[in-house]
Amino acid sequence: MVGFLRAFTAASAVPAAAVAAAALCSSSSPSRSPSSRLRFPLPSLSAFAASSSSSSPVRAPTAAPPMAAAATADLSAPDKGTALPELTTEFMVDMKCEGCVTAVKNRLQTLEGIQNIEVDLNNQVVRVRGSLPVKIMLDALHQTGRDARLIGQGNPDDFLVSAAVAEFKGPVIFGVVRLAQVNMELARIEATFSGLSPGKHGWSINEFGDLTKGAESTGKVYNPQDYLSDKPLGDLGTLEAGENGEAQFSGSKEKLKVVDLIGRSIALYATEDRSDPGIAAAVVARSAGVGENYKKLCTCDGVTIWESS
Repeated sequence: MVGFLRAFTAASAVPAAAVAAAALCSSSSPSRSPSSRLRFPLPSLSAFAASSSSSSPVRAPTAAPPMAAAATADLSAPDKGTALPELTTEFMVDMKCEGCVTAVKNRLQTLEGIQNIEVDLNNQVVRVRGSLPVKIMLDALHQTGRDARLIGQGNPDDFLVSAAVAEFKGPVIFGVVRLAQVNMELARIEATFSGLSPGKHGWSINEFGDLTKGAESTGKVYNPQDYLSDKPLGDLGTLEAGENGEAQFSGSKEKLKVVDLIGRSIALYATEDRSDPGIAAAVVARSAGVGENYKKLCTCDGVTIWESS
């Protein structure tokens, strides 16, 4: 009996030590996030159980359920199955010295999706190549304690018109829609709105820039004659506003050419199916591409570009 008890104790000590070591490892790294710890799963104890005697079976632990995927907002993008395509984006940033340059680069380098960063201290310009939305990059620049403004976007020297913008200036709904040409077959669209009623809203690029009656006078949804699809090319899908009335959108649209949109409009609707006359609209205007807007002063009042509204 004594020999049996000794054999039982020795066989059980190995998995117990493994469990204790695993628990100590998990609790001794508070600086790591839960996700980083779970990337290295604990070894199964079944191997230890196999080495023990048949009179002292050890049950392998139940496998942990897979981690839930990180939550992502349903942006209702026209091509939301694909990643946001890469573009070059330029910001004017209030930088005074090489220390400012280092701080800006270090902050941007922490963001996933950025491929290259160039800084022109003399012109106070930061040029970023990557797939992140403008808002994320702009927020990161502001987190360095420096003023920053978007001044250009697109692919340098590739297109005559590489970027456009539509601004919604109230009095109820405010927002901005940015369009940038990625290549001849693809355009990138980013939008931010406030003042919307909570819920889903249809929106589209419409034929005309006539705002005499708001969205109602902007015509049908834009659709070139050579575009063959079940939905018009200008159909942008659905925006979903939160309880605070804000909505954001980041996506891409195949076959959309920015140069063909200048002078047309983007319209917002109260309903998801756009069955109402529309609640707001803005004309699409050409905006600066990369390397086209290095002005540091606003011509209207002479203040620096980030101080002007």
